[in-house]
Amino acid sequence: MNIKVALAGAGAFGIKHLDGIELIDGVEVVSLVGRELDKTKEVAGRYGIGHVTTNLADSLALKEVDAVILCTPTQMHASQAIQCMNAGKHVQVEIPLADSLKDAQAVAAMQKQTGLVAMCGHTRRFNPSHQYVHKKIQAGEFHIQQMDVQTFFFRRSNMNALGQPRSWTDHLLWHHAAHTVDLFAYQCGSPIVKANAIQGPIHPTLGIAMDMSIQLKAANGAICTLSLSFNNDGPLGTFFRYIGDTATYIARYDDLFNGKEEQIDVSKVDVSMNGIELQDREFFAAIRERREPNSSVAQVLPCYEILHRLDQQLQA
Repeated sequence: MNIKVALAGAGAFGIKHLDGIELIDGVEVVSLVGRELDKTKEVAGRYGIGHVTTNLADSLALKEVDAVILCTPTQMHASQAIQCMNAGKHVQVEIPLADSLKDAQAVAAMQKQTGLVAMCGHTRRFNPSHQYVHKKIQAGEFHIQQMDVQTFFFRRSNMNALGQPRSWTDHLLWHHAAHTVDLFAYQCGSPIVKANAIQGPIHPTLGIAMDMSIQLKAANGAICTLSLSFNNDGPLGTFFRYIGDTATYIARYDDLFNGKEEQIDVSKVDVSMNGIELQDREFFAAIRERREPNSSVAQVLPCYEILHRLDQQLQA
């Protein structure tokens, strides 16, 4: 089965997906949706994509489109995911699924109603570094006692990963914390039963907190401390320290080290070292095999329930 895909959002993350899909057999991007037509045409030209539009509905009207990947602004994710399923298309939504619990639940309800594959891009589940730790846990060789996570960026102005101005505002809680909240529960194999958050001052023009601290506890007793900042002028990205009963692991994206900073070879963990490509492979495999994917909307919904609880705490 050759899967034909429409990709919405021709920015920094959309391009990561286009690069990943080029490495996957039997999948073709046939339509590209972007905010600015000229820029979108330029990206489409680089990847040999024939159909270009600024309106998602145009892509959904194409009979040959089987599936859609949404790399659009957070605020559009839920409504566009529902729009895709309404049109009978499988959908993968980049993280976060939504920026409210109500919207996340609406997407999950639509998936249940249609039976289509609906997946959310919780990439950490697919990074070889985290997969390595997950396999150790599943084999009973490692149990998490604590996760210590730092998510640090320098974004005092509204820029994307390519250093270009954003048309929307990113969010530490609803976007960046979602990665760790979901990964912690997934790696522990145990639901989160306690969650606390505090945040720093609200930015006068962006209207968001630029610093945040979150504590989590799983039902099995494991704990997680997550520090997030848009103010950090230093090493950027997310750094995970797994402290367990038999080892300590430090994950930096697709690289993994032990507690003595000795690198662990994770090149044989999966067919690629690219988390986004692996995520896309799972999406297409689930479509072909007519099954629920890892990181399905249903599986990640508990994460958004926790984010909602933390949001209410911060508002109070």
